[in-house]
Amino acid sequence: MEKPRVEDRLREYGFDDFRWLSGKDIVVNQWVRFKCQLMCQRYGESAVCPPSLPSIAACREFFAEYESAVVLRKQKTAEHREPDSVLFREIDDNLLALERAVFLDGYYKAMALPMTVCYLCRECTGDRTTCRHKDKARPNPEALGVDVFATVRALGYPVEVLNDYGETMNRYALLLVE
Repeated sequence: MEKPRVEDRLREYGFDDFRWLSGKDIVVNQWVRFKCQLMCQRYGESAVCPPSLPSIAACREFFAEYESAVVLRKQKTAEHREPDSVLFREIDDNLLALERAVFLDGYYKAMALPMTVCYLCRECTGDRTTCRHKDKARPNPEALGVDVFATVRALGYPVEVLNDYGETMNRYALLLVE
């Protein structure tokens, strides 16, 4: 499962804290999608968020097609009032550059799922066919039904619900590699 060249690329693009897993070990559950639908103020507004995405069953099947995936962890102090997309913009941009580098290294199924919701446009068209950044817009793992908490805990990573802005948050992205 581990791929030394990919690991070199991970470090090159600033991702030093990562763990490998099989796509079959990525936990995908319907409740995650329901949280998007019932609790997200932006539900239905983004081209890379539900309901513009495949069903949970299709998402589960999608992840299972990957023998190898990498969970990438970044930590930041939660002491902020900015949207996460502002805090993580550089990290998400590096993730997309990493995806391209890994693809060009011959891993033609490489696909990155960022730590945040898409931030590329002030106002999203809400439709993938009219998306102005189809080359860069990616759903985050939760949009595809990934139970990030269960997935990363199974790898021994810490993840908690934060109660205070002074706490350190652990954020996770996925890079699917094949």
